[in-house]
Amino acid sequence: MAITAAMVKELREMSGAGMMDCKKALTATEGDMDKAMEFLREKGLATAQKKAGRIAAEGIVMLKVTDDGKKAVAVEVNAETDFVAKNEKFQGYVAQVAEQALETSAADVDAFLAETWKFDTSKTVNEALAGQIAVIGENMKIRRFQQVEESNGFVASYTHMGGKIGVLVDVETDVVNDEIKEMAKNVAMQVAALKPQYTSRDEVDAAYIEHEKEILTVQAKNEKPDANDKIINGMVMGRINKELKEICLLDQVYVKAEDGKQPVGKYVEEVAKANGAKVTVKGFVRFETGEGIEKKEEDFAAEVAKQMGM
Repeated sequence: MAITAAMVKELREMSGAGMMDCKKALTATEGDMDKAMEFLREKGLATAQKKAGRIAAEGIVMLKVTDDGKKAVAVEVNAETDFVAKNEKFQGYVAQVAEQALETSAADVDAFLAETWKFDTSKTVNEALAGQIAVIGENMKIRRFQQVEESNGFVASYTHMGGKIGVLVDVETDVVNDEIKEMAKNVAMQVAALKPQYTSRDEVDAAYIEHEKEILTVQAKNEKPDANDKIINGMVMGRINKELKEICLLDQVYVKAEDGKQPVGKYVEEVAKANGAKVTVKGFVRFETGEGIEKKEEDFAAEVAKQMGM
């Protein structure tokens, strides 16, 4: 299979590895992107799980929480430009979408779009969206929504950068006071800042761990070919634990920790104990505007030249 420059560029963005190393990996794996990524990681040339997609689409993430804090929803609505995303009319429309999404029983966006629009029952949600597109003059999309309910506690929320990132945290607790709420808000800010993939390591798939061990074992043996199995295993488990501390919320170092070492889980336990409470962070939702959506790259100079007839 012919290895193209576009393939090399894509792998480089995914891995952070050098151009020639990416070309070599693609050649060795006959253009298979996933295998090429593993090839680079085994050689110690790629960072683990570096996200491939660039965050480029515009829009806003909006959160809505019931007055009693028992139920909440996060929605993402996309537009073409940041200018429209900051427009009051657009934001007012997204607030209506969030209000409907908080109450919906739809399982996915397609079912949600087919519902009757609560603000004009002569239309569906999709027809109301089409009307907004006509008024605002840009293509728009209700991309996703997710509800969170917690009957034995509350849902904490945090919005960052005016809606670029929205976070909901499911907190089960037998005590709800200002200190517990502040702790939950801090945890939500942690999720926004450090982008965990899981709440705790208990959620991490065993097959994923085994796959990581296989890759890291090859990597360790390449680094220390003369090392015995005990040393290799120690290297592998050390790297696995380091990775879990990065991707699991409760294992992450709490960003506000005074000693710079306290894990989020210990911070939660500390606040719970001080308030005589039983607290469990059960899960979270983190939406980032445009996450994983590829947007056409524009050559600004070429566009200006085209406009001027050069």
